[in-house]
Amino acid sequence: MEERKWIKQAKKGDHEAFARLFREHYPFLVKYLIKVTMNRDQAEELAQETMAKCVEKIHQYNGKSKFSSWLISIATNRYIDLQRKKNREKDWQKEEMNARKLKWELESRNEEWNDVLSALSTLSEDIRLPIILKHYYGYSYEEIGHMTDIPPGTVKSRVHHGINRLRKELKIDEK
Repeated sequence: MEERKWIKQAKKGDHEAFARLFREHYPFLVKYLIKVTMNRDQAEELAQETMAKCVEKIHQYNGKSKFSSWLISIATNRYIDLQRKKNREKDWQKEEMNARKLKWELESRNEEWNDVLSALSTLSEDIRLPIILKHYYGYSYEEIGHMTDIPPGTVKSRVHHGINRLRKELKIDEK
């Protein structure tokens, strides 16, 4: 089949071979991604990203599966990555909204909301929790590790990196 020849040439950097593979597989890829995303624009964008990744990784294609199957696996991974990114952004937006709500509630009752709490609200929960347990409540790394089911070394690392981020946020130690 000609496809094998195109793949072999594409691995050598032949742009015309890439163009033929693109023309051959792009419509199929878009149709697959429309079914997955239920969004034509997103499907076309993911198909383009998939073909770009194909150009980058063509040397890894070993021919054990159909070329179209290999493209589907790349496209699927791109889609999953996109969904994870969206979920992280939603979580971050939700956390930010909760922090604003808490700040408003505290201020409306004339309770303290200070810069440290603002800076803490910018940290992800997996970093914020160990810092609070260590520096507000005085638990040891081992105790925090036991409470959170995280190795003490990981707790120590999260606290260290979180404190550094807080210092930057609060502009502490700047000269």
